[in-house]
Amino acid sequence: MERKKAIEVQNVAKSFGTFQALKGVSFDIYDNEFFTMLGPSGCGKTTLLRMIAGFESPTSGTIRLHGRDILDQPPHKRRVNTVFQSYALFPHMTLEANIAFALENLGWEKARIRDRVAQMLDLVHMTQFARRRPAQLSGGQRQRIALARALASEPEVLLLDEPLSALDLKLRQAMRDELRALQRATGITFIFVTHDQEEALDMSDRICVLGAGEVQQIGAPNEIYEDPENRFVADFIGETNFLPAEVVSVEGDRATVTTPLGPVTTWHKGAVAGVQAMLSLRPEKIGMEDQAQGEALQGTITGRNYMGGYTHYTVTVNGIELRVSKRNAVSHGASLAVGAPVRLAFRPDSARVLAR
Repeated sequence: MERKKAIEVQNVAKSFGTFQALKGVSFDIYDNEFFTMLGPSGCGKTTLLRMIAGFESPTSGTIRLHGRDILDQPPHKRRVNTVFQSYALFPHMTLEANIAFALENLGWEKARIRDRVAQMLDLVHMTQFARRRPAQLSGGQRQRIALARALASEPEVLLLDEPLSALDLKLRQAMRDELRALQRATGITFIFVTHDQEEALDMSDRICVLGAGEVQQIGAPNEIYEDPENRFVADFIGETNFLPAEVVSVEGDRATVTTPLGPVTTWHKGAVAGVQAMLSLRPEKIGMEDQAQGEALQGTITGRNYMGGYTHYTVTVNGIELRVSKRNAVSHGASLAVGAPVRLAFRPDSARVLAR
């Protein structure tokens, strides 16, 4: 069954003077999807979100909402609401008044507004705080009310512009779970903008990785992480080791390359025989000591960083520095010392050959 499109972005470009923020971007977002636009600062993700909301106009291209061209519609005419990083709550109003405000402007009847406000407060678990004002709340509580207000008018799409960036780490992690639960409970399409790869991997149905004003890759979180299309995506999502590789041969979706660690045959993205490429190998894909499987490489530990759940090692092999992540599965387990010799190995299929 073909999925219904909530948003269609077609060949959208945006220039600010001589600077081209977006370069002919195209993609579709589906109904009831948690879709994340992920990328570094200046990649165009917030500009694109603002164009969907109606706060910016594209230099060229089209944006459709459920098949309707919305570029000529002002923001208040679009059934699209935005949750901002700053929450933008009215400080002099109670929480229930903050939620009711937009509904009053839409001309809803008082009884309907009252019922909807109660429903929204219950949805975000804030009923007991209905008569409080924003200043009396924590950052997480204000975020919940901002979400409740944005969802109250039943928008077709909810836009979230880095809404968790002002919160501390533990609260961000808790709010990620709440956001995902809210999206599932309401069935509304969420479009989330962030530069935080962990947020994107944790919450999204699909991720659009943007870089230099262009779409670098779109896919499910595991696809983006395990099968990056290019070096930009592999480098931006998670951590990886890049090794220079010369493509010896290509057969279908697999390529054989020579690297400083020896020959490797694995999956590739656009490799061509006889051309220089890059081998991407994630630190956690490399086994060390008794984890090693396959033909082992001899190396020396030259760096170590304890990070709680993992210890990250720098290991020098054949003059190449590799980052290796080892899970700390046992409390107070033995840690390898800098200068210690180690054996490393990885399954070839864990690596990816990237042509660009």
